[in-house]
Amino acid sequence: SHLAWDRLLKKHVGADGWVDYRGFASDRDSLVSYLETLENHIPSKQWNRKTRLAYYINLYNAATVLLILEHYPLESIRDIARPWGKKRIQIGDQQYSLGEIEHRILRKMGEPRIHFAINCASVSCPKLLPQAYLEKTLESQLDRANRDFINNPLRNDFSNGEARLSRIFKWYQKDFTSADTSLIDYINRYLEVPLPPQTPVSYLPYDWSLNEERR
Repeated sequence: SHLAWDRLLKKHVGADGWVDYRGFASDRDSLVSYLETLENHIPSKQWNRKTRLAYYINLYNAATVLLILEHYPLESIRDIARPWGKKRIQIGDQQYSLGEIEHRILRKMGEPRIHFAINCASVSCPKLLPQAYLEKTLESQLDRANRDFINNPLRNDFSNGEARLSRIFKWYQKDFTSADTSLIDYINRYLEVPLPPQTPVSYLPYDWSLNEERR
């Protein structure tokens, strides 16, 4: 069950995705307990794809929040030594890094929408959804995450006949494209006003500042 994580998200994440890390700190024990629950429920071959996706997305996001709390206050996740490279996440008797969860598990599941569901605690990252990902709602949640991110003018700029995109589309371009699908094709699936196929593409700077709720 991801209900404990869902309650924490609803309590400490706004509809706009900004995170109240001070509030999360007051519920740190609950967050640790949730991660221990995941540690003791190792995904098996009997789990279906949606169940595994929801498990690893929630694991990644919860572990990222805990990582921030362990070093809070800070200006950026990049102030932490090897934030994505150090093995910090326990699943059964194995330890994983955030990078391994993303690249060796989630990306290999062939679901490009995960790039807008996992959150790296930064302003330019996809926003942290104020609810847990669940098997029964996963499709609509992933579609919502993609649509929100692509149509967000803080993350992508489609003015003046150009596509100035988040660097996520540059870093993981091969996840969004194929022999039959260009980057513009992928974006047009979610864009409110589709782009012409030959729209010129460039990439915006990435803001690694902490995605913290400002008071």
